[in-house]
Amino acid sequence: MPRHFSMLREFHLADWFTLANAFCGTGAIFAAMRFLQEGGVRDLMIGMALIPLAFIFDALDGRVARWRKSSSTLGRELDSLADVISFGVAPAALAYACGLQGGWDWVILSYFVGCGVSRLARYNVTAEAMSGEEGKVKYFEGTPIPTSLLLVIVLAIAAWQGAIGADLWFGGYRLGPWLFHPLVLMFALSGSLMISKTLHIPKP
Repeated sequence: MPRHFSMLREFHLADWFTLANAFCGTGAIFAAMRFLQEGGVRDLMIGMALIPLAFIFDALDGRVARWRKSSSTLGRELDSLADVISFGVAPAALAYACGLQGGWDWVILSYFVGCGVSRLARYNVTAEAMSGEEGKVKYFEGTPIPTSLLLVIVLAIAAWQGAIGADLWFGGYRLGPWLFHPLVLMFALSGSLMISKTLHIPKP
């Protein structure tokens, strides 16, 4: 009889770092929700600070896995799911909290998250095919989803300067039935770069 799959028994040390990544991303989403509820900019800044912390955990889980020589299919799937939360949904939630709340903003932020999910799914499917003789993927197709950290840094600068809500950089414009904020285009660009097939970035 095959052994029953036990989550705790199958976890490696690197997987706990991956879960810490997801924990930070979830915390950032809750911080954005709390800001929308109570209006405290401190909550928003805490949420933004959790994304660089998630980035650190995301970098460490790979290093720990190589150090322990304990990579697994479970770990790869966990890593992708955690990245969707911390570098896909959380940045979009923080952007919405900052004031990107128009109808067109919703569409573009949803597009950004969809690109992140698609990019990670493609990586999981093609990782083995792209691996060299040593079994390591040599390059990323499209920008890695953690690059969305740059978007959060831009939002953090805006929040620090008070340029959120009605004072959002570049203002807002009504296009047809919905409001559009030009700042949201950086999410459109980031999402498009993530799903690029021709853009190859060396993997460290």
